[in-house]
Amino acid sequence: MSQKNVIRTIIVDDEEPARLVLREFLSAHEEIKIVAECANGFDAVKAITDSQPDLLILDIQMPKLNGFEVLELVDRPPSVIFATAYNQYAVKAFEVHAVDYILKPYSKERLTEALDHAKEHLKKKPLPVQELAAAVGMRSTPLERILVKDGSKVHVIPVDKIDYIEAQDDYVSIKTEGKTHLKQERMAELEKELDAAKFVRVHRSYILNLERIARI
Repeated sequence: MSQKNVIRTIIVDDEEPARLVLREFLSAHEEIKIVAECANGFDAVKAITDSQPDLLILDIQMPKLNGFEVLELVDRPPSVIFATAYNQYAVKAFEVHAVDYILKPYSKERLTEALDHAKEHLKKKPLPVQELAAAVGMRSTPLERILVKDGSKVHVIPVDKIDYIEAQDDYVSIKTEGKTHLKQERMAELEKELDAAKFVRVHRSYILNLERIARI
């Protein structure tokens, strides 16, 4: 097979049995070349940055960093297939332009279908994202933590610890535990991801955590 047809792939899953099954299934596809295998999100971010793969097969629920947070910390994410046991993240997966979303335990045939979608994506052909999302038919879940890049450091902020959020042009200023963190994101986009039962936009420039209000 010519080098240009090789799909350089990284596997990310915190469970070794899941990685073993995936590696076995992928062995039937000669165009797939596994260039790294990671058991956590931090290793995945480093491997993606170092290897610049074509394809990422990514678990979502992992310790320290979940799959979405991995993508947030990568400047140029590759094509992504999410492989997870949890179907409630499907809508969010397609919002970050995943090429497919497969539920564990999946068959060889289902993985092959996902790889076909990835190949189409790598050819820059449009994918039926709305159809794929509708097929899974699940809702997204509220954010549990927010990542803020500060140079080479990454601050992981649990949303329950946030006092309030202030809009500052294309940034949001997050107030938590006496500290302020600046993140490049629109207030309207962040508002959609937060739990509406806990966070209320009281002004066009402010979102309050109701559980952190001491008095009115």
